[in-house]
Amino acid sequence: MKKGLLAVLLSTAILCAGLLSTSQASNIDLAKSSTLEQILKRGEIRIGFDVGYVPFEMSDKKGNFVGFDIDLAKMMAKAMGVKFVPVNTAWDGIIPALVTEKLDIIVAGMTITQERNLKVNFADPYIIVGQTVILNGKHKDSVKSYKDLNDPKYTITSKLGTTGEMAVKRLMPKAKYKSFEDATEAALEVASGRADAFIYDLPTCAAFQARQGANANTVFLDEPFTFEPLAFAIRKGDPDFLNWLNNFLRQIKHDGRYDKMYNKWMRGSDWLKLVE
Repeated sequence: MKKGLLAVLLSTAILCAGLLSTSQASNIDLAKSSTLEQILKRGEIRIGFDVGYVPFEMSDKKGNFVGFDIDLAKMMAKAMGVKFVPVNTAWDGIIPALVTEKLDIIVAGMTITQERNLKVNFADPYIIVGQTVILNGKHKDSVKSYKDLNDPKYTITSKLGTTGEMAVKRLMPKAKYKSFEDATEAALEVASGRADAFIYDLPTCAAFQARQGANANTVFLDEPFTFEPLAFAIRKGDPDFLNWLNNFLRQIKHDGRYDKMYNKWMRGSDWLKLVE
């Protein structure tokens, strides 16, 4: 009996050791396949964004990429000790570009949605925004919130494939809708009187209204009516990269770097002279 029990225990120990060894090997292989490791070996990080999302990613007068996301991405590259490689990508193709490994990460003010989360993984949110309204001035007395726009007599604009467009279709289905490839063009459609309202993220609408000046023919309804966390998007199945990104965010949000950047792009307006 004792010999039999000893043999069973020995067999169990060998089996457990084998399973542990297999598990460790799997973890090592997973770590080696991480995008993080590829970035470090390559010595550069390819960061995807869609220029034109004010004030997150824009082109200045010299053609350089500037904005909140651009500064954030450069800070990320510096923390990794690699070269920052900006990859301007059309919005409707940005997730496919990530999935097919043309990009390492998306830093483009992308809202976490359940539909997108089926295709990519998101790090913790780095900023919270919401949809707001730029209204043509002729409606300042009759339209007090987005709810008033849910009427066939109104024409609403937003950018193709964005959560602004989703909000219009979900919350203002009775209104006429015009989609634009560029958010600024969609807002100008309202300022010119060819449309009644523009629906888009708070920072972009705030910047647009500021650029219109004191004699603006538009009214800014600045109370967000949606909750939208923006986050970095990476390929699925990469826990090491996700861990690094979340720790990176935690660090910069507590050492003053994030606040400095936020004040520059979200609260300040000096950057306007760079792009106008």
